[in-house]
Amino acid sequence: MEQKRALTSVDCAALVRELRSYRGAKLDKAYLYDDDLVRLKLRDFDAGRLELLAEVRDPKRVHLVDPDRVPDAPGRPPNFAMMLRNRLSGADLVDVRQFEFDRIISVEFERDDENTTLVFELFGDGNVAVLDPEREVVSSLDTVRLKSRTVAPGSTYDFPDSRFDPLEADGEAFARRMDQSDSDIVRTVATQLNFGGLWAEELCRRAGVEMVKDIAAAEREEYDALYDAWDRLRARIKEGDLDPRVYTEAVDGDGDGGGDEAEAAGESSDEDAPRRVVDVTPVPMEEHEAEGLHAEAFDDFNAALADYFHRLEHESVGEGGGGGGGGRDRPDFESEIAKHERIIEQQETAIEEFEEQAEQEREKAELLYANYDLVDDVLSTVRAAREEDRSWDAIEERFAEGAEQGIPAAEAVVGVDGAEGTVTLALDDHEVTVEVADGVEKNADRLYTEAKRIAEKKEGALAAIEDTREDLEAVKQRREEWTARDEEEVDDGDEDGDDETSDEEWLQRSSIPIRSDEQWYERFRWFHTSDGFLVIGGRNADQNEELVKKYMDRGDLFFHTQAHGGPVTILKATGPSEAATDIDIPQRSKAEAAQFAVAYSSVWKDGRFAGDAYMVDPDQVSKTPESGEYLEKGGFAVRGDRTYFEDVEAEVAVGIQVEPESRVVGGPPDPIEERTVTSVRLEPGQYAQNDIAKMVYRQFRERFADQSFVRKVASADRVQEFCPPGGSTIVDE
Repeated sequence: MEQKRALTSVDCAALVRELRSYRGAKLDKAYLYDDDLVRLKLRDFDAGRLELLAEVRDPKRVHLVDPDRVPDAPGRPPNFAMMLRNRLSGADLVDVRQFEFDRIISVEFERDDENTTLVFELFGDGNVAVLDPEREVVSSLDTVRLKSRTVAPGSTYDFPDSRFDPLEADGEAFARRMDQSDSDIVRTVATQLNFGGLWAEELCRRAGVEMVKDIAAAEREEYDALYDAWDRLRARIKEGDLDPRVYTEAVDGDGDGGGDEAEAAGESSDEDAPRRVVDVTPVPMEEHEAEGLHAEAFDDFNAALADYFHRLEHESVGEGGGGGGGGRDRPDFESEIAKHERIIEQQETAIEEFEEQAEQEREKAELLYANYDLVDDVLSTVRAAREEDRSWDAIEERFAEGAEQGIPAAEAVVGVDGAEGTVTLALDDHEVTVEVADGVEKNADRLYTEAKRIAEKKEGALAAIEDTREDLEAVKQRREEWTARDEEEVDDGDEDGDDETSDEEWLQRSSIPIRSDEQWYERFRWFHTSDGFLVIGGRNADQNEELVKKYMDRGDLFFHTQAHGGPVTILKATGPSEAATDIDIPQRSKAEAAQFAVAYSSVWKDGRFAGDAYMVDPDQVSKTPESGEYLEKGGFAVRGDRTYFEDVEAEVAVGIQVEPESRVVGGPPDPIEERTVTSVRLEPGQYAQNDIAKMVYRQFRERFADQSFVRKVASADRVQEFCPPGGSTIVDE
């Protein structure tokens, strides 16, 4: 069976129902990985730390994940992540919605200064849009411009055209929609009613309806049966009555699914045969049970989704992997053990806290009795004042006056809360809040009751920690059994090594997918340093002016060559929509920016192999000349001390990057060669800019098996954009 790689509309409906229970959680930080995976770190009052992952390319998913399983934070957050942090840090989660019955999930946040909505599109190519309160797009991972809708910064966000929404449809609307089809029943449910293939088959099975029956021959009773099956499922989703399942199938000797079907047919099946996940659903699927798939139950849908997609990413069953140790992956016992040990540590801490809290509540109750007369005096005073219609503020002021006069009862009053009808007293080293409407005894009894309730929570935690310890021992036992079994197997020496695609593998691939996303800085000269900082340079005097006036901010660094005729070069510490901050930029990145400034200056055009450059802060750069001087277009006055980079080598590399974006990149050799599958080094020489670009392009075509890929992403024109002005030659490596 083909593995699920995207949430269905039914999944989204069930997921939204669960996620809405975390409304009120506060967002701490946002992250972006590989330009398609958004991570939102939140804090919930009851649940504690929450981690929400949303991946919109492949696979397409949104769900909470165990904090122990989140990916490590990127070294330097990209612009999109910084924008999210600027808008969302400290914001409250106020709602989670599904757009009609589509695979679109909106997550709404509220903050005093601005509200923000994240829209996760889990269909087509996938996208994430960030909206302001007027639904204007602040930013998006991809820009979409279609006849039907536009998703681009500055535009009003439009959802896709409305389709039939079975979540809101009654039986009559359901039947009318069925009548519009000219196909069979299962295809009608899949397309006209928007359920998709899997859920169409499931509803037909639950309704006892013949799937391939022509819609023209269908009776109203069959329509009603389908609607009733959906209505029951819809009610469970809306009420949160879920019973999630992760489905797996055995893997046969060819590395494909099929073992479960063989078992269902009566053939022998090895219990230790490798298995792979194939689906995750919010409720048990009769269709999967009929196919003989193995089901694993989960307490909530988020946990099931997290488990499924974690296993989808990490399970690998080795090609041809039916037999031997290479055919099945060793479970990550160490991670499981570490997780259980962390849980035990947290439970032990909670037990200690419960003990302390219960003891504190008992001490407070005893303090009320120990200071009975004082507490009774305060309560009586407040009740009498309220009977005289005095305001709570006036009562609090009266206590403050009494405290200044040295009256013990008044001195004990810390605060008065009219909304709650309570007074807080300082008694010994505790602050005790008492309800004015009740006497001393009743307030003390309430505190004793609270102490008892906390003690019961402690007993529950003690029982839970015993269960966790049993789970930990079970994992350790499974690890020992697995290790013993591995020691008995013969190692065939087949080690696949790293799962990542190597540079050589990319070059040999017959077909390479193209992923592109145009960035704001691409009309300038640009590259990213080895530390991930963006460096941009002007191509002409107009761009030099624009860079300084529009894109240079506090915290950035300005570079230029000593030689006349060099581009303005800016090392960006922040993105164009980010707040200026002081960031410690590594020396390596500064040196690479200086090399970039030298390579694309008159130093290269003059045929020299090295030159000098300097670095200053933005506030040292001015368009105002000294008295009696004149600044031509693209020129600037630089005042104050400069940091010099001497004898900087004039050399660049031009290469092809495959992931995460498919494009030509060029600049200083070190960062370019780190990020590309293959590259060519250039130095000043005899070939004109357009000629050297064609030579580099031909080398790329010779290196890649997929020449169509090279033609699309690295044409000679695109290569030329990264070649320095003047003559060049290829460095023999």
